[in-house]
Amino acid sequence: MVARNYRSSRRRGEVDLIGWDDDVLCFVEVKTRTTRDVKPAEAAVDDDKRHELAGMAREYLRNLPEVRQWRFDVVSVYMNGSARAPEIEIFKNAFSVS
Repeated sequence: MVARNYRSSRRRGEVDLIGWDDDVLCFVEVKTRTTRDVKPAEAAVDDDKRHELAGMAREYLRNLPEVRQWRFDVVSVYMNGSARAPEIEIFKNAFSVS
């Protein structure tokens, strides 16, 4: 990981995590829930959130030397009470932007 809760003065919002997976720079949105009853955590990354994350990613990439590969990942975390470890699922390359 190279950044956590990345914010820019030029855009609203934040990117939860930014890190490298080999030679791919990953912009990671983390969604935590206690239940799946309403909708899956990853479904909370809607079009508005994707647009916001894409803008933040462009802002971050502007400050780096050339990065050839990057992607957006989503991590869903379900807290199952204090007795059990949380369930974590990673959705690599969860969405793309044009």
